Amino acid sequence: MNLKPRSHEEPEINVVSLIDVVLLLVVFFILSSRFSDEGRLRVHLPTASAVPLEKVGSEPLVISVTQAGSYLVNQRELINASPETLRAALLKEAGSNRNMRITLRADARATHQAVITAMDVLGRLGFSEVNIATVKEAPAGKP
Repeated sequence: MNLKPRSHEEPEINVVSLIDVVLLLVVFFILSSRFSDEGRLRVHLPTASAVPLEKVGSEPLVISVTQAGSYLVNQRELINASPETLRAALLKEAGSNRNMRITLRADARATHQAVITAMDVLGRLGFSEVNIATVKEAPAGKP
């Protein structure tokens, strides 16, 4: 029998690899978590009791903005480009019907201010259905 005292070595756990795994998990959870934007404006949208019906048969009122910034209402040019003249022409064409469709056609080289002025006049008059006309871009290889 060997009665010599054995030197007891304390068992060691290598924690370096464990630290690497835990750090990887922390990074994963940080990147995959969803952060809430506390500064974001919260908007509660209103609800409607019924869906508005489609209006068929009514021709849209077309407002065109030229490159120079003048306005045409149903292909008739206005005498000047002031918002008051545009407002008077829209009142004459639409009468009391504020539910009619409006199509806003603006030249690509028209100033942004001229288009916004037309939209502002439409909004102040109470028109709610305004469409902005665009053209489909031709493919690169075809004229």
